[in-house]
Amino acid sequence: MKKVLFILFNLLTVTAMAQTKGRFEVHDLGNCKLHVYYTNDALGDASYIIEGKDALVAMEQPLFKDNVAEFDTYLSNLKKPVEKRITDYHVGGTGNHDVVMAEGMPEFTKGEVYGGMMQGFAQAFGDALTDMPTGKASEVAFGTTQTWAGITFEFRPGASSDFPGASILIGGKAYYTHWTPAKAHASHLQISSPAAIDAEIAEAENSLASGAELFIGGHGGAARRDAVEFKIAYLKKMKELLAKNGTVQDFVDGMKKAYPGLPGEAGLADLGKALYK
Repeated sequence: MKKVLFILFNLLTVTAMAQTKGRFEVHDLGNCKLHVYYTNDALGDASYIIEGKDALVAMEQPLFKDNVAEFDTYLSNLKKPVEKRITDYHVGGTGNHDVVMAEGMPEFTKGEVYGGMMQGFAQAFGDALTDMPTGKASEVAFGTTQTWAGITFEFRPGASSDFPGASILIGGKAYYTHWTPAKAHASHLQISSPAAIDAEIAEAENSLASGAELFIGGHGGAARRDAVEFKIAYLKKMKELLAKNGTVQDFVDGMKKAYPGLPGEAGLADLGKALYK
């Protein structure tokens, strides 16, 4: 895990650039509205607002100052009180507001791996980052369902290969995980070992079985069930090709043949290196 986050930090340091302002889209889930904020930041993060009848829940608030300002303005314009702020996988610009986190996550964010990553981001991005949050963090136990703003939030363990954030079923309609499923080649930052393939397949199957209709993540935004179904089939093919091929190049060639023209092809070499190390 420590090595994966070190690689992530170095990659993002290299690719950091001036930010383009983000954009919002809104999904009506019947029992609530889900506001998706695509930050367009150097980390590819996404943030969320869940709007109930009389109150709001903010989730995974942005990390960069420009995005924090844009997100907070949008939040204020909804003219409803913010009942809870959820910090799941990504510490962000929650200021002095109290937050809720999955059990074990507050301590993990202070540890060597996550804490070291955040220090690295501070060095790389400097004044572009918002101040670190100072509010109290309360923990939510896995396997429990909370009701905030009249909406249910079911906290489930995330993929076993990931750090200890939660997968959250929101209002029975939207399923939040660390990575939004996408019709693209997987990144070595997400699939960093053969064991991670099985872990991500299991989590994707769990998300489908939840009955959700929208699938969201801290990286990516929002997707539908077909993206999850694609992800499962893709990872099973990856597992098959990994077992069949003895070298990184043979694996890469096999993935290209199986999915010609799929976005993210340039990252297959790094993916192969992670799987064959």
